Amino acid sequence: MQPSDFSAPAHAPASERSIGTSRRHWLAGTSLPLVAAVAGILALAAWPRPEAPTSVDLTALVAAQSAEPTTVTAADEDFAANVEYTVQRNDTLDQIFRSVGIDMAALVELRQRPEVRRALDIVRPGDIITLTHVDGALQSLNRQISNTLTLSVARSGDGFAVNYVENPLETEIVGRSAQITSSLFAAGQEAGMSAETIMTLANQIFGWDIDFALDIRDGDEFSVLYEQKFQDGQYVNDGRVLAAEFVNQGKTHRAVWFQSQDGEVQGYFTPEGKGMRKAFLRAPLDFTRVSSVFNPRRKHPISGVVRAHKGVDYAAPTGTPIWAAGEGRVQFAGRKGGYGNVVTIDHGKGISTVYGHMSRFGKSARGGRTVKQGDIIGYVGMTGAATGPHLHYEYRIKGVHKNPATIPMPRTEIPSSYLAEFRGQAESEFAKLQLTSGQRGIAMVASR
Repeated sequence: MQPSDFSAPAHAPASERSIGTSRRHWLAGTSLPLVAAVAGILALAAWPRPEAPTSVDLTALVAAQSAEPTTVTAADEDFAANVEYTVQRNDTLDQIFRSVGIDMAALVELRQRPEVRRALDIVRPGDIITLTHVDGALQSLNRQISNTLTLSVARSGDGFAVNYVENPLETEIVGRSAQITSSLFAAGQEAGMSAETIMTLANQIFGWDIDFALDIRDGDEFSVLYEQKFQDGQYVNDGRVLAAEFVNQGKTHRAVWFQSQDGEVQGYFTPEGKGMRKAFLRAPLDFTRVSSVFNPRRKHPISGVVRAHKGVDYAAPTGTPIWAAGEGRVQFAGRKGGYGNVVTIDHGKGISTVYGHMSRFGKSARGGRTVKQGDIIGYVGMTGAATGPHLHYEYRIKGVHKNPATIPMPRTEIPSSYLAEFRGQAESEFAKLQLTSGQRGIAMVASR
């Protein structure tokens, strides 16, 4: 992988040079007119003479330079090369040092310190590492380990001083409300929400009750209470969604985040304490559109024969990750007729799900392996009998195909011993959400 472009000015000190001007005068011969000869003599007499060079004691100069320190100071900072390197895929710190031209001895020395080695060796694409060196000798290194922690290394004497600089995030709780005129995503963006927060609403909170491809209508409304993270006054990212309300075709859905003090119970729940997450995902991928619904009398697009379409087709770009709809055991992963590359998962109690037309399999898709809901089992493709990239998804109960978009799915519930704690927290969050509900745009609620 090629390292990213960077600008590293390398300035060398300007050396003073005495430039001696050599003059050569050529006489054309004795036949020149006397006037021209006299003019030439006068011109030579008027030519400025070079100044005599300044006398320098070379022995004293060399001794003075040898006594100067070799570390970088403010007076000679222009000698240093500053590099801001963005880590690319498959980069290692060894490769980065070599590509920048820094002596590997410094890296070896730093790696001898276990706490530094852990912070240095794990580099991820997109990480930014700032380096300063003088003729390949490392002077400083800075890399952000997380949003709140930075590793800072600086040359000190014969070694390096290592510090971890904390820069905590400030959290603000905000509320936003919007009305849908085209799609959830467009309405959320218009209200100022990030893509991550919008997808949380669709995938982690309301996705088990609302089909955001088929059920959304113009005029639907939603309100969201969530965290925003700031650092030194600058926005960093959105945090957790704390509470949300979605009115779909006149029906109101509400959810709140709850985490018990002992950490044993956490997730999104209805005001009554029933879990929003169900045993199965309605749609096991981020799809573009539903290209074919569950239909017992569908006309096949390739053969033209009328036969039942026993699943739902979700159109999505090739390579889109496909998730296990629920926890279970991989019953089959391989090639099978018109399904192309297909995975079948046995979820117990007679329930199984099927995922067809994959371009390739995920690491979790191995026969006999146990998978959890949300594990990547493959990627969208168009293998087998398919006219375009999509996922063919089936839901079966004791071998009988059911419509995955409409079949009822059980919810989990908060244990009775946690209900009192849940109700106190839920009432507080829903009260804050109510301040936002019905107000277009943003209502600042509180800071943490």
